[in-house]
Amino acid sequence: MNIKEQFDAEKKHNIEKLGNDEDVKQTGLQFMLKTGAGKYTYNFSWLGRPIIQYPQDMVALQEIIWEIKPDLIIETGIAHGGSLIFSASMLELLGNNGKVLGVDIDIREHNKQEIEKHPLARRIKMIQGSSTDEAIIHQVYDFARGHNKIMVILDSNHTHEHVKKELDAYAPLVSLDSYLIVFDTAVEDFPSDYDWGERQWGKGNNPKTAVWEFLKKNKQFVIDDQIHKKLVITVAPDGYLRRVK
Repeated sequence: MNIKEQFDAEKKHNIEKLGNDEDVKQTGLQFMLKTGAGKYTYNFSWLGRPIIQYPQDMVALQEIIWEIKPDLIIETGIAHGGSLIFSASMLELLGNNGKVLGVDIDIREHNKQEIEKHPLARRIKMIQGSSTDEAIIHQVYDFARGHNKIMVILDSNHTHEHVKKELDAYAPLVSLDSYLIVFDTAVEDFPSDYDWGERQWGKGNNPKTAVWEFLKKNKQFVIDDQIHKKLVITVAPDGYLRRVK
C-alpha cells in the first residue's frame, strides 16, 4: 500500500467513525439550531456575491465538481447568485466550456444586474419561472441538449411536493456517475416545534422526505452518505445523490 492509499484508507476510517458517532451528529445539529436564528449562512459570499450556504457544503461541492468535471450545472433557486458564481468559478478552473443554468421563480432585478456584470457572467444563463412549470422544464432540457456531463442542484421551494416534482423532472438529466444534490434536507432533522416563520415546510414536509419517496422507486440514484458523514455540519444530509445506473 502506497502513501496515497494509506491516506485514503485512514480518511475512510475517520469518516465512518465520525458518521456513526451519535454525539458528533447531535453536536452538528445543535450548531445548526443555535446559529440558524442568527442567519449564520447569510454571512458568507463567493467572489463578491452572497452564497447563503454552510462553508462545509461549499467545500463538498468543490470536491464533487472537481471530480465529476461537468460541462453543465443546473441549479434551481438563485437568490443573490453566489451559488451560480461558485459553480461558474469551478468550471473556469476546470478550463472547459461549461455553463451554469439557474432557474428561479423570482429573479430580483438588482441581483440579476450584479450577476450579469460579474466577470464570470459569460458562463451563466438564468431562466425566470417556476422550476416545476412544464414550459420552464422544456427550456431547461433544450439548454441541456448537447452537454456531455450534467450535474443538478435543487435549492428552491423546500416543500415535499415541490422537491418531489423537481426530482422527477430533472433527475433524467443527470449523467451517469454525476450528482443530483438536494439542499435543505436537514429540515427533517430539526425539532417539530422549530419556528420556520411563514415557510410552508417543516418536519414531515421537506426535501428529505421527498428524497426518501423518490428513492423508493428510482434505483438509478443512491445516497452518497460519505459526504454528509464527513461534513457533520451540512444542510444536505441524505441529499447528495449519485447516479449509478
